[in-house]
Amino acid sequence: MILTELTTVPAAALPVVEFKAHLRMGTGFSDEGSEDGLLETLLRAAMAAVEAWTGKVLLAREFRWVLAHWRGTDAMALPVAPVSAITSVKTVDLLDWESLVAPAKYRLEPDTHRPHIRATGTTFPAVPKGGTIVIEFGAGFGAAWSDIPPDLAQAVLLLAGHYYDYRHEARPGEGVIPYGVSALIERWRSIRITGARR
Repeated sequence: MILTELTTVPAAALPVVEFKAHLRMGTGFSDEGSEDGLLETLLRAAMAAVEAWTGKVLLAREFRWVLAHWRGTDAMALPVAPVSAITSVKTVDLLDWESLVAPAKYRLEPDTHRPHIRATGTTFPAVPKGGTIVIEFGAGFGAAWSDIPPDLAQAVLLLAGHYYDYRHEARPGEGVIPYGVSALIERWRSIRITGARR
């Protein structure tokens, strides 16, 4: 399984101003804005961490998911949530010949934690021997920072602030989520006991 991010979050969508207020940074100085690049980097790192811990895509992006076979005969959980639309489904053979699956043969079953792609018939289309399935889809709570649930948005700011406070220190072995962040994201974490099958 390979999940690739096809688009990135534009810098304008990042809450740099809110992050500065969160850090209580001064305004009106001649060097104002000189740390914007660092703040953007820290916000992206914190977003990536929160997304990895929760399996939720915060800001809208496009993804490509490549699989060797269907994980189920008529329904399969998608790797992240929330999914807004399935853009295309293709099967690819050993010679890299692509065959587009008609949109009428599948549908998106939305879910906050475990969205599914579901066959409209009895089974998914066959995959060529040694081939792959390529699913492209859009995911995320929305394109604007205000579209993100407030607790997840606050978790990103807290974690980015933590990164900012310790940016000059080497902290080997620290992989623990700061308590305030873990408390905010706990209800968003999805526990995968049965893998991708329903």
